Amino acid sequence: MNGSTRLSIDCRTRRYRDQKKLARDEVFDSIVPDALAANGELAARGLCYKGLPALGFSVEGRTLTLSERDGKLRLEEAASSDGVAVTLDSGALSNLVQDIQTTMGLMMTSKVDITQGDVGAWIGWEPVLRALLDGRPVHEAGAITLRDRNDNPLDLSRVFALDDDRDEMAHFIHQAGFLHVSNVFSELEMAAVSEELDAAIALAEPDDGASWWAGDSNGRQQAVRVLWFHEKSEALRELLADDRLQWIAGLTGDSHDGSKLGAEGLVKPLDIKTGLSDLPWHKDCGQGMHSYYCSGMSVGISVTGADRESGALGVVPGSHRANVQTAGVDASLDLAPIKLETRTGDITIHCSDTLHRAHRPTKRPRKVVYTGFRLAPIPGDVIPKTPKEVERAARAGLTNVRDRISASGGDASVGGYEE
Repeated sequence: MNGSTRLSIDCRTRRYRDQKKLARDEVFDSIVPDALAANGELAARGLCYKGLPALGFSVEGRTLTLSERDGKLRLEEAASSDGVAVTLDSGALSNLVQDIQTTMGLMMTSKVDITQGDVGAWIGWEPVLRALLDGRPVHEAGAITLRDRNDNPLDLSRVFALDDDRDEMAHFIHQAGFLHVSNVFSELEMAAVSEELDAAIALAEPDDGASWWAGDSNGRQQAVRVLWFHEKSEALRELLADDRLQWIAGLTGDSHDGSKLGAEGLVKPLDIKTGLSDLPWHKDCGQGMHSYYCSGMSVGISVTGADRESGALGVVPGSHRANVQTAGVDASLDLAPIKLETRTGDITIHCSDTLHRAHRPTKRPRKVVYTGFRLAPIPGDVIPKTPKEVERAARAGLTNVRDRISASGGDASVGGYEE
């Protein structure tokens, strides 16, 4: 905490320094049994609420199955004749139990093979595993209410101005997991960023490790995202250091860092059919690491504005407070999505564990820049520095992940719905 009386959105429970390589038998014979003793009933309740089948793991010659019996989650040293069955190695298992990667994260990096059952059930098990391993109850209908500072229903359509009461803003994002602030930057400033984004897109090349690509209905591939766009845009670098953006670091009762903001530049063309242009419902921690960095704050700078015809950002208010699957929206979620319609120069802020999506533009394309404020390390912890070339390869490698999931028989939207 930074001494502020504002509410905290820091929900971290793990430290980077405690990560280690776990052996298969350590997980199966110690970590999971201990978790079952502590949280077996909590996890079983979530499993039953979501109506999921048993889950079997095959890891390097050993097979175990998690299933519900008599109101408790239990582990059996046997394969299940029904339900979901997956095969993975000990490294992937180690990552899963430590929240380094989620069920979706393992799929996106091709580190799990679903040998029985469907992808949706595998993804749906994520909050159950977090209930088991981290003691987070699976979200149930009615568990979250959204209230203002006077305990009235929160007005989710509210749009703030830059000089509005910051305590009101802090309360709103704590409750809803997002914030919309209007008229932060001028049209002239956005035009300068737009011009430099056009130039960066024009210079992008497939497999350059610094861009994402998508294909239209005619199969034409085009760059839709420029990674590390701040390195290519002088106009953007000035705005990232501007007080009109830097105030976000002190918005909540936490220590968010705005000293080294990076950014990605996105274009949202019409008629996109393949690739990752219009992302389905997800959390920014959807691949893993929720318990290590949530909640950071992702900030979208509306370069051209976005309405219902140009692909407005969709959010699920309150979802940052809910232990739900981190990719897609399943039928058990009672929180209703909304769209944030912005004008040129507006910003949106969302917590890293707020469910959100990029709606597909239908009549006009749009442009947006994303940056983010991360939490300072937990005292005594050190956030590891990933070599730039490794980070570049990981980010660039996601460009066609949606198509790879679909090709493997999965639904890349995983239960997503349109609002």
